Amino acid sequence: MKIDNATLDRIAELARLDFSDPSARAAILADMERVLGFVEKLNEVDTNGVEPLIFMTEEADVLRDDAVVPGDIVPKADALRNSPVKDSDYFKVPRVVDKG
Repeated sequence: MKIDNATLDRIAELARLDFSDPSARAAILADMERVLGFVEKLNEVDTNGVEPLIFMTEEADVLRDDAVVPGDIVPKADALRNSPVKDSDYFKVPRVVDKG
């Protein structure tokens, strides 16, 4: 399929693109024609009797139950050990929000 300059200008307007450079304009025109050629190639495939896909596979999501594993809990002292600034129970960080 050929794309004319008016179609390219309309696409550029809708996509808020600037193709003022002639070499960039020629390159994007060639690329768009190639993409449309690929899409047109799909029209050659016989799809009669083929049901549309809703999902790519028949697999259902398999999720594990959330469970606390004893090794997953880090003691408070260990968590605070590498903190550069801490209180007895908390990490101290700089204020990032001003009081309103």
